[in-house]
Amino acid sequence: QVQLVESGGGLVQAGGSLRLSCVASRISSILTINAMGWYRQAPGMQRELVADITSGGNTKYADSVKGRFTISRDIAKNTVYLQMNSLKPEDTAVYYCHTVLRNGPTNYVYWGQGTQVTVSS
Repeated sequence: QVQLVESGGGLVQAGGSLRLSCVASRISSILTINAMGWYRQAPGMQRELVADITSGGNTKYADSVKGRFTISRDIAKNTVYLQMNSLKPEDTAVYYCHTVLRNGPTNYVYWGQGTQVTVSS
């Protein structure tokens, strides 16, 4: 079973920075990573995309984080990172790592357990 393990969450003051990491493991050799990324969910809110990066290196960001967050990856380590700068209280949420694995025409979606990010004002 594919495993996604997140780290790097915590408590930070507004204007501060955090770096999230997510390592994907136990990936069958018949599967390839199509994309990895980060979603977040604040209390009472729907889960939303923060940023993702495709196997080709294309990135996508939520408008609310553009210019402040940067997603990157280490292909050899099956790891995706999210550098979060200029954090705001509204960035407070549980951040979930997400990956889409592909086997031919079929995609499989996996989620991490989440890491809490709390930004104090």
